[in-house]
Amino acid sequence: MEPYVLREEKEADRPSSLFILQSWCGTDGLTAGFTTRHAGNVALHVGDEPDHVVSNREAVTGLLGWEFAAFTCAEQVHGSDVRVVAAKDAGRGRASRETAFADTDAMITNEPDVLLAMFYADCVPLYFYDPVTGSLGLAHAGWKGTVAEIAVKTVEKMREVYGALPENMRAAIGPSIGGCCYEVDESVLRHVRPLANLSTEEVVKPNEFGDRAQLNLKHLNRQLMIKAGIMPSRIEMSSWCTSCRTDLLFSHRKERGATGRMMSWLGKKSR
Repeated sequence: MEPYVLREEKEADRPSSLFILQSWCGTDGLTAGFTTRHAGNVALHVGDEPDHVVSNREAVTGLLGWEFAAFTCAEQVHGSDVRVVAAKDAGRGRASRETAFADTDAMITNEPDVLLAMFYADCVPLYFYDPVTGSLGLAHAGWKGTVAEIAVKTVEKMREVYGALPENMRAAIGPSIGGCCYEVDESVLRHVRPLANLSTEEVVKPNEFGDRAQLNLKHLNRQLMIKAGIMPSRIEMSSWCTSCRTDLLFSHRKERGATGRMMSWLGKKSR
């Protein structure tokens, strides 16, 4: 069953739509999901007017019933660095790139009232939650971050900092480009091959000539989550493909770079 449920919203007479990670929302005060292109571009680095982008961010945050002061984000670089977010960090990056966490593709926190946010237009959103310690993690996994095992590093950091045990964790993989549309060549495949035990046909499906292949980053990240110790039954994975559904989602590849960004979000309200 598709874990991300499309919900129509309206904020100040602005129609919008959001994907809600249904099974997580409401549990322990959690909110988790993913925006659509109908919520507008929410990233400051793609050339839109900053005031317009900030307005879109505020609108989404309002739809979720959160204060904009909680919105916390990073400057993503397709790396694998994981940042610990303290209570004092709430709101970093919400209105300017200069105040965002630099060079960061994953954030973890155990603080309530901090809304973690990251940005995408084909890359894979990864969500982590440990109900025992109350700690959360959100990651951005392009192919570079994926082969650098950002999924594993996020789990390890949550264990190191908060004592979160992988076997207790829940995880989710959000909308992204699917194996149906993500064709790559040797420049990418040579980095995927070292993950030999993970590079099954479910992950890499060569074309008839063998020089290119369809790469399924969702399945690869799922296998990396399992490698990190998360139980397979506790990993939910979206079937939505950003490239297949440009009526609903931004796709950097399908739209040849001329597109906006969606955001994942994850946070827990204090009771």
